[in-house]
Amino acid sequence: MRWSDSFIPTLRDAPAEAEAASHRLLVRAGFIRQLHSGHYSLLPLGLRVHNKVADIVRSEMDAIGAQEFLLPAMHPADLWRRSGRWDLVGAEMFRLQDRNDADVVLGMTHEEVFAALAAEMSSYRDLPQIWNQIQTKFRDEPRPRSGLLRVREFMMKDSYSFDLDEAGLDAAFDAHWEAYLRIFERLDLEVMDVQASSGAMGGDASVEFMVASPVGEDDVARCDACGYRANVERARASVPPIDDPPSLPAPEQFPTPGVRTIDQLADFDGGAAADRQIKTMVMVLDGELSLAILRGDHQLNLQKLADGSGAAEIRPATAAEITARLGADPGSLGAVGVSDLPIFADEALRGRRCMTTGANEDDWHLRGVDIERDISNPRWMDLREVGAGEPCIVCGQPLGIVRCIEAGHIFKLGRKYSEAMGVSVLDADGEARTPIMGSYGIGIGRAMAAVAETHHDEKGLCWPISVAPFEAVVAILDLADESQSRAGEVLYQELSDLGVDCLCDDRELRPGVKLADTELVGIPFRITVGARSLAQGNVELTERATGETVLLTVEEAAAAIAGKIAAQRS
Repeated sequence: MRWSDSFIPTLRDAPAEAEAASHRLLVRAGFIRQLHSGHYSLLPLGLRVHNKVADIVRSEMDAIGAQEFLLPAMHPADLWRRSGRWDLVGAEMFRLQDRNDADVVLGMTHEEVFAALAAEMSSYRDLPQIWNQIQTKFRDEPRPRSGLLRVREFMMKDSYSFDLDEAGLDAAFDAHWEAYLRIFERLDLEVMDVQASSGAMGGDASVEFMVASPVGEDDVARCDACGYRANVERARASVPPIDDPPSLPAPEQFPTPGVRTIDQLADFDGGAAADRQIKTMVMVLDGELSLAILRGDHQLNLQKLADGSGAAEIRPATAAEITARLGADPGSLGAVGVSDLPIFADEALRGRRCMTTGANEDDWHLRGVDIERDISNPRWMDLREVGAGEPCIVCGQPLGIVRCIEAGHIFKLGRKYSEAMGVSVLDADGEARTPIMGSYGIGIGRAMAAVAETHHDEKGLCWPISVAPFEAVVAILDLADESQSRAGEVLYQELSDLGVDCLCDDRELRPGVKLADTELVGIPFRITVGARSLAQGNVELTERATGETVLLTVEEAAAAIAGKIAAQRS
């Protein structure tokens, strides 16, 4: 392909709102353009990279026996009602009505549709199955950001396994796990496979594949000593035991005028240190007022509360809701004596005594609280968010917290969707059985952005050979010089004949502009045809990732470059 015939609109400046390096560079280098918030057009260079990422994903799915489908992006609402996710998902799902006033949705994912298709299977001999597609998904993100990393319309590879029993699901899950590791290795992405929350997808196990990056939206707790890794939505850490003094015979109320925070109570004469306080948070879970209680120096993780309670929608209660139900303002609240609200208690409070908490009366607190004696029927669960430096739950060494991009996610779904869609097969004994499902996703555009985020420098993008828009570019510095033009054309043709995915920069621009553009675009190898080196019978070969430049004779250049590229492909 010739640059002079191509649409590659490079820019000197990035858009003002671009925070992530991948966003800035993909726009500047002419790969993407925003149509409106969260919706991006892939320009020719962007589509070439996107397609190469998709081809790698597709080939590894083929390798584990997946069969490719292409399902509709618009679904009847009935499927989502049958699975329960019509109400569960909420505002992130695009909902609309057709001309007949029928409710339809734009698919965020395709568990329901694939399960509906699976209902055509009737025998255990039809199993196992792995079905996949690469299809457009829609999510009404409240705050699209960072270019392709957080959008409202995107291409995703989603695959689904159907098995007769848990052993089959384990095998399919492990096959996807291994395939994902191969995919990310081929994309030259260093990933961490981490324990994760299943969230609205359901199921009892999930693993995320995370790429460390400051522009990510997830935090991962990681132990370098033993290898423990988990999303903070799932992570646990050891809590050193605290030797509490004996309890009082009953909680004792004492005045705390103006005290409304954990820190204020810790500093108050007669108060208590944060680790001896009970923090009471009033939450609304699926419309029901509830209490979440933790140690005063611990933070609530909302996803843990959602997972533990099973709630689809969670929000903090308003001050008016709190006062109307508990009779006090936030900052004076506690669970002692509360019997008409669900109480979710963090495990770090189990067995604690002589604690201090709000009295549900402004300017008063209670001391001498024994959790299990004084708080009615708490539901115990892990609610607290792990912090950096806390002891690893496995080996006791300090945990680190790493900001990450989620590049892929795999789930053991169980039978939620197959039961909802009436999937049933007869086993070898003629008994009806409901197949068990797994779900496995990789965002193609997000993977592309993650590669850009981790493969760039101050000059521009540095694509790995596996997904680069072109493997090499022949830059002819002076088209008016017949010897440069002729040598460049010959090299371009020879490289193309040798199977190199090659671009010829035949634009009539200043050499500095052309070279800067090749670096911005990030093509792995540049062959520079210029007067000085050509006078000695040479051309310059520059490797984008290292900046290393070597001289090659015109005669040997094409074969040498093709050999280097072939070595990197493997």
